[in-house]
Amino acid sequence: MSHAQEIMDRAIYAAAAFRLLDQKQTDQIVRAVYLAALDQRIPLAKLAQEETGLGIWEDKVIKNVIATQLVYEDIKDRKTVGVIYENPRLGIVEVAQPVGPILGTIPVTNPTSTTIFKSLIAMKSRNPLILSAHPAAQRSTASAAEICYRAALGAGAPEHCIQWIKKSSSTVTELMSHPRMALILATGTHEIVRRAYSSGTPTIGVGPGNVPAFIGVSADIPFAVRSIVESKTFDYGTICASEQAVVVRTPIAQQVIDEFKKHQAYFMSPDEIAKVGKVAFDPVRGVMSAGIVGQSPEYIARSAGIDIPAGTRLLIAPLEGVGRDYPLSAEILAPILAFYIVDDFDTAILRCTEITRFGGEGHTAVIYSNKDERIEYFSHHIDAGRILVNIPSTFGAIGGTENTLNPSFTLTCGSGANNSSTDNITARHLLNIHRITRRRPNPLWKSFDQRRYMNESASAEQIEKEYNKNF
Repeated sequence: MSHAQEIMDRAIYAAAAFRLLDQKQTDQIVRAVYLAALDQRIPLAKLAQEETGLGIWEDKVIKNVIATQLVYEDIKDRKTVGVIYENPRLGIVEVAQPVGPILGTIPVTNPTSTTIFKSLIAMKSRNPLILSAHPAAQRSTASAAEICYRAALGAGAPEHCIQWIKKSSSTVTELMSHPRMALILATGTHEIVRRAYSSGTPTIGVGPGNVPAFIGVSADIPFAVRSIVESKTFDYGTICASEQAVVVRTPIAQQVIDEFKKHQAYFMSPDEIAKVGKVAFDPVRGVMSAGIVGQSPEYIARSAGIDIPAGTRLLIAPLEGVGRDYPLSAEILAPILAFYIVDDFDTAILRCTEITRFGGEGHTAVIYSNKDERIEYFSHHIDAGRILVNIPSTFGAIGGTENTLNPSFTLTCGSGANNSSTDNITARHLLNIHRITRRRPNPLWKSFDQRRYMNESASAEQIEKEYNKNF
């Protein structure tokens, strides 16, 4: 028997045992997992930074807090067992059922927080979870998974409710296409998401986040710039929803530049942009270079062979275009921002559209403005599942801190990224909803003489008029 089959057999056993639990028992498990993971938020953050070499451990603590406290607060009162909705007038009852074994892939950028998040929503929906870590985050993922598992087990969860893969990628490949795998929660690189979608198993996947932030002339410019800097420098930019480009109009461009400089942002020269582009973007694969992900500005500058002022928090690249000829216009999960100056609002929208289409369709876009008509127009013309208004993108897209979106570490991006939704994924997405429907005859249908449909001379408008005459 293969290792993958052993894992699946245990998951199938856990799935059957899960179905015997009621809502109270389920909620006790979820609370135990939440408390255990929150208690270990600092050791897990330090381990993740130490193992991966990415980001800032203090910021990873905040990620762990969002994945525990905010996610728990969001899901704790949600009904996920048995009858979750009933409408006697319509004669419809909705019953929640778990989907079954779930495979969750874990990215190197957020290993512990994503593990905790997926464990909580899987336990809340009574689904056994199998975790597959990025090769560079095996220890931290396993540590977070074990903390969640031991807590769940102690609160009455079935054995093997959370498992983590400790062997080769062939095990993951076999599990992805296993006929008993119910769902894949695919978070990570484009390659991982692509493999999940091509496996034949239902998949909730994510897309890349080439996020533009437009600052309008009516915006509170100091606030907008401060928000962008805090968001983009958080954990050295490792959240896929962090800003990747700033778009400003000519009348306020210098004021925006001056504000960024107040926050220790360094505007690079064309020569420096070219050098950083070579170390930050892989032209063969057409994606960011792994070596600069989650690294400090000093490290990036040193790698590129450029000198930057001490204390620089952010590298900014003024660019004239978007695409492969402008490497820093791509999604770069590091403290690097593209910067564009445009003449008018319509050109700003076109530029933001170019940015999202260059590897960020359906994800997130930001507008800083105090004019409702501009905000509405922008929202209607940008292909982004999350339009954030006067909100730092990192925190606004994840949800729960700056807005009321469901806190989530799996952000889907709609059809533009070949995703099935544009939601912040949470426990409700891991349920099969069975609908019981009682007889409630449609009075219009019952009162209409259906022989009228056979009359070749009756027009559609005549049929409609007669059909509705008793309404």
